[in-house]
Amino acid sequence: MADVTSPDAPAKTSGLRKVVTASMAGTIVEWYEFFLYATAATLVFGSLMFPPSDDPYAGIIAAFITYAVGFVARPLGGIVFGHFGDKYGRKKLLQVAIILVGVATFLMGCLPTFQQVGYLAPILLVLLRFAQGFAVGGEWGGGVLLVAEHSPDKSRGFWSSFPQAAVPIGNLIATIVLLVLSRTLSNDDFLAWGWRVAFWLSVVIVAVGYYIRTKITDAPIFLEVQKEVEAKDEVSYGVFEVLKRYPRGILTAMGLRFAENIMYYLVVTFSIVYLQKYLEMNTGEVLGMIAIAHVVHMIVIPLVGRLSDRIGRKPVYGVGAIAAAAWGFVAFPMFNTKDPVIIVLAICLGLVIHSFMYAPQPAIMSEMFPTRMRYSGVSFGYQVTSIIAGSLAPIIATDILSKTGSWVGVAVYLAAAAAITLVAVFSMRETKGISLREIDRVDRERVAAETAAIKVSAQR
Repeated sequence: MADVTSPDAPAKTSGLRKVVTASMAGTIVEWYEFFLYATAATLVFGSLMFPPSDDPYAGIIAAFITYAVGFVARPLGGIVFGHFGDKYGRKKLLQVAIILVGVATFLMGCLPTFQQVGYLAPILLVLLRFAQGFAVGGEWGGGVLLVAEHSPDKSRGFWSSFPQAAVPIGNLIATIVLLVLSRTLSNDDFLAWGWRVAFWLSVVIVAVGYYIRTKITDAPIFLEVQKEVEAKDEVSYGVFEVLKRYPRGILTAMGLRFAENIMYYLVVTFSIVYLQKYLEMNTGEVLGMIAIAHVVHMIVIPLVGRLSDRIGRKPVYGVGAIAAAAWGFVAFPMFNTKDPVIIVLAICLGLVIHSFMYAPQPAIMSEMFPTRMRYSGVSFGYQVTSIIAGSLAPIIATDILSKTGSWVGVAVYLAAAAAITLVAVFSMRETKGISLREIDRVDRERVAAETAAIKVSAQR
């Protein structure tokens, strides 16, 4: 199936750009709020939402554990949104997701502290974090499929990488908001109320994102398959169907996601802990460095997406995985110089390497599954991995640093993750230029053959 290609259908570029904008708008919202929590877990929640401790890392680890709750919720969100997204459409479910994550984030800004209500504070934080993670779990699959299913076959890697580029934009906005607040307010005012403003501002971003998403429609290929599924009882959809028929696709997607997800949260989350707590650098200075790296990440992702259309998904992803294995051994010595320029270069290098894995993901995963179960397939493969990868990465890295006082164990941890992803890269099929309609045709023939075999067996 990997060898099948088809000419690109005439593309209405303006319509495609409109879809890309709508997908990016929602993704920016989701990841502004998701990254806002990640940064607040490092800077605020550890000291405000949990009991005081003599260990400077104890509150941070506790906050990262609540952060991990969002990752646990993401597969559940992916399953639920994937099921109904394959049935009712990508657009409708994306509108629900953006509202849910907006409400949860706004309420986080209203939370009382541990000093005010005791253990009720972390309990409420966990509940809201779960709701936030549930919504984000449904967002990614729908957002990238909205673009991938509208894209021409020969440029799917490029166009579907734009929702990925929206992630650093959302992260950049969150970083800038926190940076402005931390630099314009005293530390006491920032901890007392300033951090809440960043969460409340999400209302404005949610309103804009929701409005933009009302202006687009699902792709023709989905609408056609939706009618077919409704008309034929033997044609099904949902997570159980995709696990039954495409287990290799699910396992490959999980393997590809593993090192990418771990590396991202080591670069953008754990690096804050390392620089601020271990090297005792200024919070505002660290956030400024992260902001610069997000700009570089945003620019590089579409370029790598286009590269995957030209030379293939496998070589691009393989380069990213190999470079990821080496990054920790290069980056932490650069951090230890405490030179802002060298540190920025190390963080930017990490996100450029990450782009080689992250940019081609939407195209690769879209090309693994037929349309009738694509939302479920990409969401499950992408989000389940987050539980054992991104959710644990900051916790494991902080624990290693706390117990050993050294960065070496963290670098080894990332290298081991990269080795797992390399295995997935070698085992995956090359799908550059493949037609989504051809994938549907092969799937349709397989279902028809199975149905015929069942009827023959029943007649005997």
